[in-house]
Amino acid sequence: MKSKIILTALLSVSLFACAQETPKVKHKKSATPSKSMAKKVKFVNAEDPICHMKTEDDMKDTAVYKNKTYGFCSSYCKDEFKKNPEKYAQK
Repeated sequence: MKSKIILTALLSVSLFACAQETPKVKHKKSATPSKSMAKKVKFVNAEDPICHMKTEDDMKDTAVYKNKTYGFCSSYCKDEFKKNPEKYAQK
């Protein structure tokens, strides 16, 4: 019984100590333009050719193939496209 109490006390102290060590970080305002000021890119695909999700103008995962810009929902889909672009590219 004593060992359970001691173990509980040690765990409580260690958890409390970890919680106290969490740094308080204040983020500075970003110097990069906001979404509204970001340049909109026109993609040749209306949907992600891998998973078929609808594309949006502000997608950051893109690939250029034969001078055409393709938008992707994730880096995974972009990487899959790059493995075999002929299979997915719009003609």
